[in-house]
Amino acid sequence: MTPAHAPSSDSWPERPAPLEEACASGPRDMAALLLFALSRRLEGDARPVLITATRAWLGEHGRPYGPGLPATSLILAPVTTATEALWTLEQALRSGAISLALGAVDGATLAQTRRLDFAAKQGGCVGLVMPRGLDGLSAARRRWRISTFESATDPGDPRAPGPARLVAELVRGRGERPRAWILEQD
Repeated sequence: MTPAHAPSSDSWPERPAPLEEACASGPRDMAALLLFALSRRLEGDARPVLITATRAWLGEHGRPYGPGLPATSLILAPVTTATEALWTLEQALRSGAISLALGAVDGATLAQTRRLDFAAKQGGCVGLVMPRGLDGLSAARRRWRISTFESATDPGDPRAPGPARLVAELVRGRGERPRAWILEQD
């Protein structure tokens, strides 16, 4: 994902923080959230991506289609409870065997997110927690709210949709002021 429209003074944070949080603005924005989450992977990192979520969450939102994610090895780790999802995230981040760990976890405490942040730093990878909302305290360095945006027209056919677009709103960032970007799939 690259910024499609951003004021020149607002630079896009190219490098993801060790631990970030992102939530969808509404139910229809879940695909945009997953697209954004996958874009937080470190560029050039060939290690697999891990996604952990409860079976209830996967039943509600569906499972990502691995073959539809080019050049990405996907590890899907369904769990029963949020506690199991947090444990899975922490172990995966600490191992250093993955490039990006995505976890659909609601209600993580400050202490739990601090453990995830330390594990991500130790493993040299990126962790992204995907709660339903951005309530409560968190050790995440950045907190995002993601929503879909209409695509531009295809340059080859003005009647066809162009690349996918989304709005990434930085709600909170350490040392960064809140702002929003329109991102386009490249």
